[in-house]
Amino acid sequence: MGKGGGCVPSKKKVPSGVADGVQRGSGNAPIPVDDKPQDAVLDAAVEEAATDSRQPIVKLKVFIVFYSMYGHVESLARRMKKGVDGVDGCEGVLYRVPETLPIDVLEQMKAPPKDPDIPEITATELVAADGVLFGFPTRYGCMAAQMKALFDSTGQLWKEQKLAGKPAGFFVSTGTQGGGQETTAWTAITQLAHHGMLFVPIGYTFGAGMFKMDSIRGGSPYGAGVFAGDGTRQPSETELALAEHQGKYMAAVVKKLARV
Repeated sequence: MGKGGGCVPSKKKVPSGVADGVQRGSGNAPIPVDDKPQDAVLDAAVEEAATDSRQPIVKLKVFIVFYSMYGHVESLARRMKKGVDGVDGCEGVLYRVPETLPIDVLEQMKAPPKDPDIPEITATELVAADGVLFGFPTRYGCMAAQMKALFDSTGQLWKEQKLAGKPAGFFVSTGTQGGGQETTAWTAITQLAHHGMLFVPIGYTFGAGMFKMDSIRGGSPYGAGVFAGDGTRQPSETELALAEHQGKYMAAVVKKLARV
């Protein structure tokens, strides 16, 4: 290109769409609005677009690992996933722990069949989680044996400190109001302590919902909860809303820790 007539030589042809982003002086020379040379601006934009298309956004994973015999804990888990998924950049992943009771015993207890769409988890898979929410029914104020069996299988992870530093929380189901809404979570904290995991309680972050006295409500500062009664009572909307809140709360904590 000639150097006369006020023209500025360019190594690349500027696309016509760029004309909207430049001003023209009296010499008809394009003056970029940005301080960077126009070619550099275009190259950076193209590179950014190419990078975005090549690298899908990786979401932080919050595993929701639960045992549910009659479906009460599972209902909380599903609503908890909704809360996690509602936080940008996070994804809730449902897992159930393996059943330890024989099929004939489950049939006698009239336990419904498990949802085949929710996979069983193994101890080694816990390593891939950015945070974990464990849900289980109470057995005399402590976690059910099925969940304890999962923790008992994490010996190698403990030896290698694979779970150290991971945030974790609990949600529970009990039969009666004095059946362990707090002690079931409280006694489970020892499992996290030995792994060096970070226990994340919800405290009273649910606000006014934590103080309602006009209806039966499970849950405590330790985590969401449901009262199952004789098994026929299903989670109330307040109990489900608390579970969703816990999912959001945990996801927010996981995001903060990921930025450290």
